[in-house]
Amino acid sequence: MIVIPAVDIRQGNSVRLKQGKIDAETIYSTNPVFIAKLWSAKGAQRIHVVDLDGAFSGININKEIIKNICASIDIPVEVGGGIRNMDRIKEIFDMGAAYVILGTVAVYNPEIVRKALEKYGPEKIIVAVDAKDGKVAIGGWKDITPVDVLELVNRLKEIGVQEILYTDISRDGMFTGPDFIGLQKLSESGMRIISSGGVKTIDDLVKLKNYEKDGVFAAVVGSALYTDDFKLEDAIKTLESLEGR
Repeated sequence: MIVIPAVDIRQGNSVRLKQGKIDAETIYSTNPVFIAKLWSAKGAQRIHVVDLDGAFSGININKEIIKNICASIDIPVEVGGGIRNMDRIKEIFDMGAAYVILGTVAVYNPEIVRKALEKYGPEKIIVAVDAKDGKVAIGGWKDITPVDVLELVNRLKEIGVQEILYTDISRDGMFTGPDFIGLQKLSESGMRIISSGGVKTIDDLVKLKNYEKDGVFAAVVGSALYTDDFKLEDAIKTLESLEGR
């Protein structure tokens, strides 16, 4: 189980939202590159970067910041937010990202996902499955579709997706704990799963570790790290002490 710190970028700042709502934004730093370097120095094995401007409007105003993050640290960076065509996917990889996260496009144009898998390999493409009340959310979580989460996951598996990022958006930034019930259901797909949303304590991460055998290999953590509910280095140490048990 690895802990992946989140660096969400909006208008050049490192921010956190509650349930993906812009009007519930907290700015934690005006320097996202520094924040990424800080998490790397504290032992992170991967960084999760989301371009919120891209997710909400499709406008790529944070390109140089993302490029600088990738160039400034020696650990893999996964990048998502408004990536909806092959040119944009290529651009993100050219910036130095190790993984590209696709979301909205997986619902309305899965052919793009299939092409990305063929060109870059399933080990490089992550699909974000964002859920609210069991239904898939798209467009920066603004729009709730009638598509069932498990229905989408099964479609993704059929076209070759191997890794998904699962977020229960009602829990994001709310410190209510991960969606263990949803994760249990998704584990039946056989996918590699990154859990996102709701983590408040190291104990939440320890509980997630119990799902490793079901494919949950990582957890994206945002607000809890920024508010010092726990320290990244303490979480890493605790999880490492449980290896082999």
